[in-house]
Amino acid sequence: MQSLRSVYNPVHIASGLTIWSLWFVALYGGQGVGCSVAPPPLEDGPWTWLNLALGLLSLLAAGLLLGLARLFQQAAKRPACNERERFVASVSAAGHLIAAIAVVFIALPLLALPPCA
Repeated sequence: MQSLRSVYNPVHIASGLTIWSLWFVALYGGQGVGCSVAPPPLEDGPWTWLNLALGLLSLLAAGLLLGLARLFQQAAKRPACNERERFVASVSAAGHLIAAIAVVFIALPLLALPPCA
């Protein structure tokens, strides 16, 4: 059994999409709470404190996911790993990359739409 800290642990195959789902809940939960507690004026358009905060959260999540994808990609290229470990690391890298791309595309409307419209 691999340690959770090992890049070859199969739990990392699902961890990218788990991070994405936590970000997704935080994004729309934060938008809902922000719009109900202190809604920014609609005339400000997309350039509000709420979109800035959600954008920063999205950048952090995308950066984390891309960093983890890179870590798993490098682990898959190590010559000392066996086929099983290479498979787990490769699939984990792909899952984290897909999650990072999903974060970017879902966060794009923050640049164009007012948050509480």
